Amino acid sequence: MSDDTKAAIDPHSKAATLAAALPYLKRYAGKTVVVKYGGHAMGQEELGRLFAADVVLLKQVGLNPIVVHGGGPQIGAMLERLKIKSSFIDGLRVTDRATVEIVEMVLSGSINKEIAAAINSAGGRAIGLSGKDASLIRAKQLTRKKKDPDSNIEKVLDLGFVGEPYAVDAKVLETLIQSDVIPVIAPIGVGDNGETFNINADTAAGAVAAAMRATRLLLLTDVTGVLDKNKRLMTDLSVEKVRALIEDGTISGGMIPKVETCVDAVLGGVEAAVIIDGRVPHAILLELFAEGAGTLIRRRSRGKKD
Repeated sequence: MSDDTKAAIDPHSKAATLAAALPYLKRYAGKTVVVKYGGHAMGQEELGRLFAADVVLLKQVGLNPIVVHGGGPQIGAMLERLKIKSSFIDGLRVTDRATVEIVEMVLSGSINKEIAAAINSAGGRAIGLSGKDASLIRAKQLTRKKKDPDSNIEKVLDLGFVGEPYAVDAKVLETLIQSDVIPVIAPIGVGDNGETFNINADTAAGAVAAAMRATRLLLLTDVTGVLDKNKRLMTDLSVEKVRALIEDGTISGGMIPKVETCVDAVLGGVEAAVIIDGRVPHAILLELFAEGAGTLIRRRSRGKKD
């Protein structure tokens, strides 16, 4: 921001903004917020810089942010560069032994450290780790079943080293938080026999949020939130309403696993989960400290900011 732009901002507007945010600052003081970072926001340098600054601000005003990140496009680009073929089943990347090595390299070795470095450059104290570190995320092989349209026989699909978390060591994260550190987690899990599992980032973030009894799970996406049949944003949904919207087809396609992650997190102990548009600058701050910026999901609908 230039000096001319700074001078053009009314000081009274600044003060009014701070005053309006105060009730929310009080509400979230000392609380844990898990942010799933990925998609379009991760691919733009300026949005990435703003994201890092916003995460640091959360820490400075008394919240405990935890970042869980994705990296699907970057993984795809690296697999293509190395001429390793990859396929998807129900939106999940089939992950053989060669692929999981690349997935871990990209997520844990590249993206994870870049995000941690950006937060540190913005004035925070971030540490990048994966779910394998200190056995943070224990996982097992994810199984998917699908009926053959011709025979109607249900078959088990082999996704390889795609995992689902069954345990998250909250003590590891609590120790980092108590040390004033912002954890940045790559969604890689470890199996009982030391296997490496690739975990969907939304799923990993939901598991972390539930284990930490977070006050909010924020899923940064490439859409404004959950839309009704007239393409209008629905700002506040109960678990029961979400299930009804899936049943009648209002929620469909790639939005289904996202809302299911939110529902699982809420039923697992998270106060509320929010699907927000990560392409909007300061989306996290708009959601937490203003009137909301996406679709909030909790056990019972009571009004967006109640």
